[in-house]
Amino acid sequence: MRNSTMKSAIWIFVGTMLGLAGCGKPAPNPGVEGGSTAGNSVSAGKKFKIVYIPKNTGNPYFDDIINGFKKAGDELGYQFSTAAPATADATSQLPFIKQQVQQKVDAIAISANSPDALKPALLEAMQRGIKVISVNSDLPKNEDARHAAILPTDFNAIGSSQIALMSELIGGTGDFAILSATTDAPDQNFWIEGMKTALKDPKYKEMKLVEIAYGNDDPQKSLTEAQALLIKYPNLKGILAPTSVGIAAAAQAVETANAKGRVQVTGLGTPNQMRRFVQNGTVQKFALWSPFDEGYLCGYLIDGMLKGSIKPSTGGLFRAGKLGDKKFGDKNSIITGPSVVFDKSNIEQYHF
Repeated sequence: MRNSTMKSAIWIFVGTMLGLAGCGKPAPNPGVEGGSTAGNSVSAGKKFKIVYIPKNTGNPYFDDIINGFKKAGDELGYQFSTAAPATADATSQLPFIKQQVQQKVDAIAISANSPDALKPALLEAMQRGIKVISVNSDLPKNEDARHAAILPTDFNAIGSSQIALMSELIGGTGDFAILSATTDAPDQNFWIEGMKTALKDPKYKEMKLVEIAYGNDDPQKSLTEAQALLIKYPNLKGILAPTSVGIAAAAQAVETANAKGRVQVTGLGTPNQMRRFVQNGTVQKFALWSPFDEGYLCGYLIDGMLKGSIKPSTGGLFRAGKLGDKKFGDKNSIITGPSVVFDKSNIEQYHF
């Protein structure tokens, strides 16, 4: 259900996911902060320095990616640090990239806020011998600015599967809105295009997308946007938020407005974040993949690349610890695993 441009973009971008939220913390110094040395099992030779730059601080989704990196570091022995801006603006990661280049780290993993704005800085890092890996998001049309990409799941299916989930919840009929992250987030835009394509299917002819709102992956702005949707569209039957910040904000807005049951909320979010809303019936179902596994997989990939045991090439295989064998797809992208639909029947099995 995608055109060729979409198919090309999917394997190389995304950034995510599911875009998630800044928490209004003071802007950190662009140096490596909150860094943690992971493990002592490194074999003879240098201890590689790997830094991960998420979209912003205070984001539970990216926190779990960080935990995955740390776990892989415990097993492999690399030195891991993380640094991020307070907000997910298109250029907010630039000083952090430049700082890591100056500090001569061995590898930079990044969940990019923009597919274009960061390219010059990432190319400079690569020219200086630093491995650059895109995590959870890619750089569509700018894949030459990274060595490989870790994608959470098969993004070709996200847009259509999200519409199918919303259709199920609202009985295939009625008005619904999308609450996204930022206007230029590549993952969000790709998924939304997929949703629009899916809506052309005759089985969804009774569903109407009334608006796409943007909360900028900020909790308060996302909440304000969700509240505005409830006021603006009194007959609204659903809010679909393909971002963990947005879905939590939409659930809070529906709960506060006593609209539980009348307005369905779904999208992409983490189990820990959404548990209360599922338990109290505000949210029936939502979906996501494992951000922890993304960080874990990326740690193994980078470590192998730095040691020379892994060389990205389409169709190539490598072993990623507990995740087993993984395969390089188009443009050296790697899919972490399938998405999971969470509801009351299974949410207690997941803790991230």
